[in-house]
Amino acid sequence: MNQVIVLEVTFAFNNVVNTIYPVILKDQQELILIDCGYPHFLPLIKGAAEAKGIDLGKVTKIVITHHDFDHMGALAEWKSAYPHLEIVSSESEEKYISGKEKSLRLQQAEALYDLLPESEKAAAENFHELLRSITPVAVDLRVKDHELLPWCGGTEIIATPGHMPGHISLYVKASKTLLAGDALVIENDQLGLANPQYTLDLAEAKNSIRKLLTYEIEKIICYHGGIFTGNCQASLQKIAYD
Repeated sequence: MNQVIVLEVTFAFNNVVNTIYPVILKDQQELILIDCGYPHFLPLIKGAAEAKGIDLGKVTKIVITHHDFDHMGALAEWKSAYPHLEIVSSESEEKYISGKEKSLRLQQAEALYDLLPESEKAAAENFHELLRSITPVAVDLRVKDHELLPWCGGTEIIATPGHMPGHISLYVKASKTLLAGDALVIENDQLGLANPQYTLDLAEAKNSIRKLLTYEIEKIICYHGGIFTGNCQASLQKIAYD
C-alpha cells in the first residue's frame, strides 16, 4: 500500500517550543524519509515514527530537500546507524551536503556578521559554530527537475529554488500531494513563503510558486507548519502574484 505519512516532532530550540513535520513515503519496496531534522534528532524522529507504527530501522532512503541544518543536521547520525541508507538530493545541493563547498547559510551568516550590533555578535558566533558542526555526508543519488521516480506509484521531483538555489519539492501524483520542504510554510493556518530573512532569492521563490500552479495539488505538506487544508490553488495563486 502506498502511504504518505506525516510525522510531528515537537522540541525546544533556543528556549522556544517548535514543531517540524518530516514526511515518510512508504510503498512495497521503499521506506523513504524526507528531511531528517536538527543535529541529534534521530531519536526524536524515530520516536515520532514508532508512535505511528513505523519502524525507521527499515528506511531505505533519506531525501534532503536542501542543506539547511534543520533539514540535514542529523543526516550523519542516520548514515552511521544505518549504513545501507541511500542519500538523495538535487545535483546543486550535493556539493553542500557532502561538504565539498561551504554551506550557503553559513556564507550568508558570515557576510552579515560585521553589520550586527555588538550585543548580537555572541549569538551569531554560536550560530556559525552550529552550522560548522554539521557533519557532511556523501550523496548517493542526485535527482533532477521533473524526474519521475517510482516511489508511492509515481513521485515527481520539482526544482523549487528560492529559499536555497537547489531546493527541491516532491509531488506524489496518486494523492495529488505536494511535499513542499521550505518552499512554503504554514503560519496561523495560512500558506506563505518561508521567512524572507532565510530565503536567499525571493524573486526566484515566487517563480517557484508560479511553477507549482501548473500541478493539480489537493494537499500541501510543509516542513514548518504541517498539512495545509485550505484551497491550495487559490493560496498558491495569491502567494505567486501578490
